[in-house]
Amino acid sequence: MNMPSRWLTQWSCTLMVSVCAWAAMAPAQAEDAAPLFPRPVQLEPDVLFWQRIYSKVTTQGGVLHDDRYLGVVYSEISFPSGASTHDRMERIDAARTKIQASLNHLASAAPAEWSDEDRRIRALFAENATSASFLEAVDHIRFQLGQADRFREGVVRSGTWERHVQDTLRRAGVPGELSALPHVESSFNPRAYSKVGAAGMWQFMRSTGGRWLHIDNVVDERLDPYKSTVAAAQLLSGNYASLGTWPLALTAYNHGATGMRRAKEQLGTDDIVTILRTYQSKSFGFASRNFYVSFLAALEIDRHAEQYFGPIERRSPEATQTVRLPYFVPMPTLAKAIGGEHDSLKNLNLSLLSPVWSGRRYVPRGFELRVPASINADQLLARLQDKGHLTNQQRDPIHRVRKGDTIEKIALTYDVSIVDLASYNRLRGTHLKVGSQLKIPPPPATPVAPPAPAASTPGDS
Repeated sequence: MNMPSRWLTQWSCTLMVSVCAWAAMAPAQAEDAAPLFPRPVQLEPDVLFWQRIYSKVTTQGGVLHDDRYLGVVYSEISFPSGASTHDRMERIDAARTKIQASLNHLASAAPAEWSDEDRRIRALFAENATSASFLEAVDHIRFQLGQADRFREGVVRSGTWERHVQDTLRRAGVPGELSALPHVESSFNPRAYSKVGAAGMWQFMRSTGGRWLHIDNVVDERLDPYKSTVAAAQLLSGNYASLGTWPLALTAYNHGATGMRRAKEQLGTDDIVTILRTYQSKSFGFASRNFYVSFLAALEIDRHAEQYFGPIERRSPEATQTVRLPYFVPMPTLAKAIGGEHDSLKNLNLSLLSPVWSGRRYVPRGFELRVPASINADQLLARLQDKGHLTNQQRDPIHRVRKGDTIEKIALTYDVSIVDLASYNRLRGTHLKVGSQLKIPPPPATPVAPPAPAASTPGDS
């Protein structure tokens, strides 16, 4: 399929405005210095596509488009209010079928036989497009859900952490523009989980996040917007040191530095346009190929949010501090010592997982508890000392799965709920592998008062 020549005319005015806006917002550099995040004309249709998705189309709709040339947008779909997933899929499939029929008709019929819809779709392609181009396009129709409402919510949320994010990036020697990256990853939602297991504001996979963050069944620092930002800055800095350009370093955030080095070596260039347009790899799919351009779109919208959404007020930064706990503490004891602010504690300490909040596990010794800045840290620690403390974390009983075991049978044996057992072990289904081990959720913790305080051991859990 040829690159649609209509792009150059259809978006010429928009392109000039966007490029001027981009230049105006770019950080000051020497006149002969290349921009850190170039926005090549060849990628402009892709950037404009994502600006449309992030600022014009809400999650109550989406667009059907060509998955290779994002300037080819066949149609926009709106979903009825309250439509089920099944109803949405039916509407998408019906629209896709009509587009496929038109593409097939364009490939097989004479122009005199084309319908008005055929001609509309034909106009999206280059003048010299062939029958083979239309037939090939049949297999490249993709649906993209709108994100405008989520993006706007993310802009509002971003005010809570943007100062910390920018300061952290600066200390790591990472460009401040990358503070817009969480818009792409999570809409600045620190509680976000992806279908593949990525978590937190920066969407770390468990394997990658574990290089810098503490992750177990009690604490998952991927969900801590402060600590995960430090990890993201370190990852991005390492990517840049390895790859030499920020477009490649940013793409590597999604595809991995090893994968981007392979692309660079295979094509003999670090030119982002060449790599995005020509690099072929089974693992270099739509998400990786569009990561850089979607970031450029998010950066543009984040920097000029009111132009896209109208008046918008970002949340104020949190006034907080951290208190390092010298021993294990049951959550009920901690909440009482802090004045009964259970919900406030939970919102400030997202990395503490459900076993802690339910009382089944203790807040770990050495944990850096985030509390409102108004709390007197010394008085808090003194109150905890007066209530007694624990020197050991409660360990989970282990059950090794045997032939014939079911999740229902195991839950009944240990007198726990099926939901708790599945959640505690992060099971996605009911199938159990023989020989695997399940951790059994312990009963609610009861504080013990040993005679003397224990030494602090960072990271115990």
